[in-house]
Amino acid sequence: VQLQASGGGLVQAGGSLRLSCAASGRTFSDYAMGWFRQAPGKEREFVAGINWNGGRTYYPDSVKGRFTISRDNAKNAVYLQIDSLKHDDTAVYYCAAGEVFGEYRYWGPGTQVTVSS
Repeated sequence: VQLQASGGGLVQAGGSLRLSCAASGRTFSDYAMGWFRQAPGKEREFVAGINWNGGRTYYPDSVKGRFTISRDNAKNAVYLQIDSLKHDDTAVYYCAAGEVFGEYRYWGPGTQVTVSS
């Protein structure tokens, strides 16, 4: 499966942003999907996961309540809604796919999110 994230940009703190990830090449509903981010000088961090039909989601405590992951299998897409943006959310955001929920094997190029104070 090939993945392409989009929707990043420069936003003000306190604002919202929705990232999209388009998938192609395989049956999208075969995959659990996840979002990760990596800030400069930091390790890659998991921020959201969703199972194949959207019935199960998972967030780390660091983003719970501000991040919402969703998917549309008819459109072969997964989304990440980010609300109440903080400067610390500045990072490159990546989407990933895997046959097993929580295990991601396929990655696409990221999209940059920059939050200004």
